[in-house]
Amino acid sequence: MADITAALVKELRERTGSGLMECKKALQETGGDIEAAVESMRKAGQAKADKKASRVAAEGLVAIGQAAGAAAMVEINCETDFVTKNDDFRAFAAAVAETALAVGPADLDALLAAPMANGQSVEQNRRDCIAKIGENINVRRCVRFSNPKGVLGSYLHGTRIGVLVELAGGDAGLAKDIAMHVAASRPLCVSADQVPAEVVAKEKEIYAAQAATSGKPASIVEKMVEGRLRKYFDEITLLGQAFVKDPDQTVEKLLAARDARVVRFERFELGEGIEKKADNFAAEVMAQVRGG
Repeated sequence: MADITAALVKELRERTGSGLMECKKALQETGGDIEAAVESMRKAGQAKADKKASRVAAEGLVAIGQAAGAAAMVEINCETDFVTKNDDFRAFAAAVAETALAVGPADLDALLAAPMANGQSVEQNRRDCIAKIGENINVRRCVRFSNPKGVLGSYLHGTRIGVLVELAGGDAGLAKDIAMHVAASRPLCVSADQVPAEVVAKEKEIYAAQAATSGKPASIVEKMVEGRLRKYFDEITLLGQAFVKDPDQTVEKLLAARDARVVRFERFELGEGIEKKADNFAAEVMAQVRGG
């Protein structure tokens, strides 16, 4: 059996990020061949990743990368809140955001295939991260804004909510203020004309049914429906909402005063839309007892 030196174990650990004993075992199994050990550990890591793929990953963080004329935002998921504090996980999330910023991928598949700083793809780094941390990890979504002539703003509320905003006119300070507002107020879209037709139709139907019970004439009922619809638009559109830092004025008036216009925005909230598993600890223990 080849002599497995501490220096060899240390080198393998630095290259893979795995534990000392795991590195020593891999080197023993490959007769001290470090390249074969790296390949073996990578294959084992991929197997672990495949095994963990079915686990629900609804925790994690939102990360943003921004440079002159461009900004990118990603959501990276893990299984537990504990892992969100792990340095390797946080470094991976930040690196994915920077990769999205640099590459400008057309979609999520393109991002997963994109090379990171270490030469490996995002997907391979994801699998390596799973092997190292021991939880399922997903790169769930990404978005990138690019407009060298426009004004881009971003805001992170902790690591759970992220916003990108693009303005025509205005400045970086205004863009950040609008991004903070979007994070807090969750507008559905920029203006009323962007509200999906099916949503408008559904709301009209509800308001018409409510107003019909008033016993008022049809012309009055129609005006009541229009009034409620305007109020609804004010609640869900960015332009109609009261600005969070100055509720006495709407976002639309704020932008007009600064001769600016919101071109688009994107808001990520961690885990939204993911069906989380409701753990029943008592039932889990009972199942284990009965199984034993």
